[in-house]
Amino acid sequence: MSAPRTASKVVVFDTTMRDGEQSPGAAMTLENKVELGRALDQMGVDVIEAGFPNASNGDFEAVRAVGAVLENAVLCGLSRAQPKDIERCAEAIKAAKRGRIHTFISTSPIHMKHKLNMESHQVLDAVTASVTLARKFTADVEWSAEDATRTERDFLRRCVEAAIRAGATTINIPDTVGYSYPDEYRAIFEDLIGNVPGADGVTFSSHCHNDLGLAVANSLAAVQGGARQIECALNGLGERAGNAALEEIVMALKVRGESLPYQTDIDPSHLMRVSQIVARITGFPVQYNKAIVGKNAFSHESGIHQDGMLKHAQTYEIMRPEDVGQGATSLVMGKLSGRHAFKNKLEELGYALSDNALADAFHRFKDLCDRKRNVFDEDIIALVDDQIAHADQAIQVIRLRVVAGTEGPQSAEIDLTVDGEPVWRTARGNGPVDAIFNAIKAAAPHEAQLELYQVQAVTEGTDAQANVSVRLSANGRSVSGRAADADTLVASARAYVAALNRLKAVQARGRGADAAA
Repeated sequence: MSAPRTASKVVVFDTTMRDGEQSPGAAMTLENKVELGRALDQMGVDVIEAGFPNASNGDFEAVRAVGAVLENAVLCGLSRAQPKDIERCAEAIKAAKRGRIHTFISTSPIHMKHKLNMESHQVLDAVTASVTLARKFTADVEWSAEDATRTERDFLRRCVEAAIRAGATTINIPDTVGYSYPDEYRAIFEDLIGNVPGADGVTFSSHCHNDLGLAVANSLAAVQGGARQIECALNGLGERAGNAALEEIVMALKVRGESLPYQTDIDPSHLMRVSQIVARITGFPVQYNKAIVGKNAFSHESGIHQDGMLKHAQTYEIMRPEDVGQGATSLVMGKLSGRHAFKNKLEELGYALSDNALADAFHRFKDLCDRKRNVFDEDIIALVDDQIAHADQAIQVIRLRVVAGTEGPQSAEIDLTVDGEPVWRTARGNGPVDAIFNAIKAAAPHEAQLELYQVQAVTEGTDAQANVSVRLSANGRSVSGRAADADTLVASARAYVAALNRLKAVQARGRGADAAA
C-alpha cells in the first residue's frame, strides 16, 4: 500500500525510460533500458516506469527485462484505460519483485472532445473499470488524469473519487502540457486532498512538463500541497520541452531542507554518472549550463567569483560538486599508466567492464595518450561511454580517409562492416563532413535525413576530444547517435553510423508494433 500523504518521505518515480523515450530521437534498446534500470535502482529510485508494454513487443520485453534486474525499486508499466493494455502490462510486470500498473485517461474538456470523443459519464465509467481491472493483477495501482490542470475542478474531484473507490493507491495529477504555475498547481492538490473522500489513504503524485520552464517549481509546489510522489526524468528528458529534472528535484529538497522538510532515498553522488548514462544511450548531450549535472554547473570564470571561491567555497556554491558525483578533474592518468591503475580509475568513475571490454578500453586509452597531452577524467568517461555505445553494432566504421582544404572538391574514403561484411566506398561533398556522410550513405544505403549535426569539446585545448551528436529521421521516426574521438572527422563518421544503427533498430521495433496492432 502507498504511504500516507503526511509522511515526509517523497517517492521518486523515474519515467526516463517511458516519457523520456518519447523525446524525438531518444529511443532506447532493451539493453539500454536494463543498464539504466540497474543504475536507477542502485541510486535509490523508488519506482521505475520502464515503458508502455502494449505499445510493441519490444517495449513489453524491455519492461519485463528491467524488472528482472531490479533489487529494490518498484517496476511500473503504463497502460491506457483499455483491458488489452492493462492485461499486457500485468503480464510484463508479473515476474518483478514488486510491480505497479499505471493506467490513465484524459479528463479535460478539450481532450475528451477531440482526443477521446467521449462524454464525461463515459470517462467516469472508464476510470472505475480500468482501476478495478488493474487491481485484479496487483495491489499497487496508479491512476492518472491526463491533462488534469486543464480539467474542470468538480469533474476532476469526481474522477479522483472514482479511482480511489475502485482501489487506486496512487493518484497522479499531471500537468501534461506544462500549462500550470506553482500557486495554481499547489492549490489543486490541496483541494483534492481536502475535499475528496478517501484522499487521506492514498499517495498523490505530480507529473510536470516543462513547456513554460516551470516543471521543477511546480513539482515542489505539489509537494507543499500534499503530494508525496514526484514523477521526473534524468536530464529533464521528455516530450516537447521535457519533464521535471530528477537531479534538480533531489538537490532542491536536499539543499533547501529548512524550507522543504522532505526527504528522498536517492544517493545524490550517483547523479552525474547516471546523467551521463542517459546522455550516452539517448544521444542527447547535456547542455553545459544544465543545473546540477552540466559541465559548467560548478565552473567559475568571473574574477570576483574566483576570488570568493578561493576564500570560501560557499560564497558562490550552494552544494559541493562531489555531492552530486562531479569530482575534481584528475591529471594522474597518462601514457605511463598501467592496466591496473586504469582499471582502478574506471572503478572510481563507476565502470565495471568485462576483461575483453577492459582490454579494448585500455588499448584506446593508450592511443589517446599518444595523441593528447593531458588525459582528464572527462576524456576517459567519453572514451568508455563511446566504446559501450558502439559495441556490437550492425554497421561499424573500420577506416576513414578524408581529403579537405581550400582547394576542392573535398572527398572521403570509408571502410565499413555491414552485418559483418566489409564495404568500401568513396564520395565527394560540400566539405569534409558532407563527404563522409555521403560515403556512409553509399556504403549503407538509406533514406534518412540529417536533422542535427553538433560538435562539442570534451575538455579544453586544441587537442581535446570531440563529442559529436547526429540526429537522423526517416518515416516519422527520429533518432540520435553520439561518438567521441580526438579526430573530429572520425567522431563525425562514428556518430552518423551510431544514429544509423539506432534508426534501423527503431524501425524494426516499429514494424513489431505495427504487427501487434
